[in-house]
Amino acid sequence: MLRVLVINAHPKVAIEKSKSLQVARHFKEKLHELEPTAAIETLELYGNDIPVVDGVVLSAWGKLAAGEDLSETEHKITHRMGELLEKFKWANRYVFVLPLYNFNIPSKLKDYLDNVLIARETFAYGENGPIGLLNDGRKVLVIQASDGIYSQGGWYADVEFSHKYLKMISTFVGIDDYTIIRAEGGARLEREAILSKAKQEAEEAARHFAAHSGVTT
Repeated sequence: MLRVLVINAHPKVAIEKSKSLQVARHFKEKLHELEPTAAIETLELYGNDIPVVDGVVLSAWGKLAAGEDLSETEHKITHRMGELLEKFKWANRYVFVLPLYNFNIPSKLKDYLDNVLIARETFAYGENGPIGLLNDGRKVLVIQASDGIYSQGGWYADVEFSHKYLKMISTFVGIDDYTIIRAEGGARLEREAILSKAKQEAEEAARHFAAHSGVTT
């Protein structure tokens, strides 16, 4: 069974104003058409409780390692982090939806990833480097909107740290099947042309997601 977790790192709630959200909606509609029984859940990072790794979290982790009792605040935060981790592990398909902010991912998305990149849960430390523990046929799709054009090489491609980071993180946890759709060129190209191209790619990605090879049930 397909278990799809859509991680929306876009603060806008008006879908019609956001290219990445429109492409994501088109992708979900196509995937539902192909796989009516797929479980598709969306996590809105903005407006949701996404713990930040701060002094409270570090204190809680230290206490857990030492077998000490947590404060009420520490217990609440670590419980929430556990919920986010379990939902991440539940999925076998991931869709990250984001705008490109100054060549990188939104800070909310980085905070979220800090909740799910947990040793012995999604990766392990090996003698020759990390070992991804989610290596059972999962797939990642990134839907990214940007004003610049990053798919044609040159200076812009070199500084597209968002793509480099998310692809590395996917490999880090054991997911080598990674696709990116760029709704790019908002500062230079016509909006409808951008959306048309990106939606066509979204349909191809939906068909790829619907392929069942390697999916655990």
